Amino acid sequence: MLSYYRGAVVLSVGLLVSLGALPHRSANTAKGSRNALPVIEANDNRKPAGILHNDTLTIKLVVQMAGWYPEASDGPFVDVAALAEEGKTPTVPGPLIRVPTGTTIVATIRNSLTDSAAWVRGMATRPSLNDSTAIKPGASHTFTFAAGEPGTYLYSVEPGLTDWKIREREQMTSALIVDPPNGRTDDRIFVINIYGEPIDSTHYRNALAINGKGWPYTERVTANVGDSLRWRVINGSVRAHPMHLHGFYFKTLSQGTAFRDTAFSADRQRMAVTEDMSAFTTLSMVFSPDRPGNWLFHCHLVFHVNHDARLDDTGGEHMHEGDPNKHMAGLVVGIVVNPSPRVAATTGTSETAKFRLFADEKPRTGRTPLAMSYVLQRGSTPPAPDSVEKAGGILVFHRNVPTEVTIINRAHDATSVHWHGIELESYSDGVAGWSGMSKKIAPMIAPQDSFVAHLTMPRAGTFIYHTHLNDLEQLTSGMYGAAVILEQDQKYDPSTDHVFVLGWDGDKGDKFLVNGDSLPPPLEIEHGKTHRLRFINIAPADRIFFAVRRDSIPATWMPRAKDGYDLPIGNRKEGPAIRRLNVGETFDAEFTPQSPGEYRVTAGVKTAPYLWVQRIIVR
Repeated sequence: MLSYYRGAVVLSVGLLVSLGALPHRSANTAKGSRNALPVIEANDNRKPAGILHNDTLTIKLVVQMAGWYPEASDGPFVDVAALAEEGKTPTVPGPLIRVPTGTTIVATIRNSLTDSAAWVRGMATRPSLNDSTAIKPGASHTFTFAAGEPGTYLYSVEPGLTDWKIREREQMTSALIVDPPNGRTDDRIFVINIYGEPIDSTHYRNALAINGKGWPYTERVTANVGDSLRWRVINGSVRAHPMHLHGFYFKTLSQGTAFRDTAFSADRQRMAVTEDMSAFTTLSMVFSPDRPGNWLFHCHLVFHVNHDARLDDTGGEHMHEGDPNKHMAGLVVGIVVNPSPRVAATTGTSETAKFRLFADEKPRTGRTPLAMSYVLQRGSTPPAPDSVEKAGGILVFHRNVPTEVTIINRAHDATSVHWHGIELESYSDGVAGWSGMSKKIAPMIAPQDSFVAHLTMPRAGTFIYHTHLNDLEQLTSGMYGAAVILEQDQKYDPSTDHVFVLGWDGDKGDKFLVNGDSLPPPLEIEHGKTHRLRFINIAPADRIFFAVRRDSIPATWMPRAKDGYDLPIGNRKEGPAIRRLNVGETFDAEFTPQSPGEYRVTAGVKTAPYLWVQRIIVR
């Protein structure tokens, strides 16, 4: 599906991209037919295409029909238009174009399709989505242009003019990399490609892939502790993707919009665990894993990584059995970090803090059959088995204090807890059947079973804990919350420290809950004091605009942190109190009201109208 939420994205070509008009698809429908077409290979973007001689790259490409197997080589497939170098096997994404800056690129594209023009974008020094060239069936066109400034770019070929509100044809979006003089070329390039087609008025079939494959058939990236990993990520689709890295922060070096790449100065290179990537955008990042184990890099929209991301959905969310190969699908890449003998393990010196967290449920009337939540044991007596609390409950930890959280599952189905954004050991990361390494792999938490997560958190900030199993059912029933990590000598003060955790009420996405409430009571605060506002988006989907307003005018705040990491100096500037967060992002700001009055905290998919409002009475 394009998405499960209402909204729209407007590309610079003026196309209105619907995000939510397409409902569930059925299993085993609309498969392609096996025939004599060539089979597409997954392109890992390691080998540049064409012939580079002196300062000129010559490359000859052909658009042709081929069979794409985005999952297993003998699994479901679809016949699509694909790109290949002349005389070679077609690939998804298309052939990598990679040259030093100043190179002249001579690219000839032949359209072998018999019934459709091929619309080409990106073959120019400074292209845009508005610049396109149509190559008629059976015709060829040669593009000659100079590679411009160093950066991460893309080129795309579209088989005919696609009505993006109905279907997607993004399997031919490909990477175009321009390197600086004597620049490193050992980075990795990951391209997101999507094919989508309606089956009938109520069912949709799509394939979501990174470098040509969907989980669990995506590449396993291997590294050693201490390696410096430089990645370029290209969103070659019309959908937005909040890309999330487990276990480590990455530094955002540059981001591109459409066919422009903007490198950040050192004082604006923020650290993050989740970056929102709009349609046809790019991201350049670097990170260094300092702990061994299995980790993930994935889109955080539930519908892009669960069974809905399979070309032919045959089992739904409950096909997990503790197996991530069945639970997850689509836009997920596995990372295996091997230990390094040069790096010694460290242990905490403080006394261990211990928590008991219960996964509970009870029947409810309304949007979901069950209300579910994590309930913290307070005192010596466990909560009653049906003690469900409002979603978004806060766990308060302290930096560098060894912490054990025992999760006891009293729900009807298996669960897990992912400590989103927290730097921890792999075994405790919360991906059942994947977290850990070698023979020690974390299990799912079965009903009436438990699991102990070990956390020693190296920084103070705002983080998330949430289920990582049966995501749609459990997230929309309340299985998530905020993890606030404080300095060791700091106490949580709810009079000046305010957390806003947004989720869905049910799986339709038409009603928000913040801190488990749709109509919260007014919040009273004091003027003249500085208040910490912590915002979290952990809905299954939806970009959310959070804001603080007085009347209809945004107030002023000071941005302080993203994803639990203090923002660089260049990004800490006082400004309008409005911020867009995609799923899996957190944001902290300082708010100092100077005079008494009434303010409002708002949340919505647009800046107005708002789907959730809380009054703030400033005394």
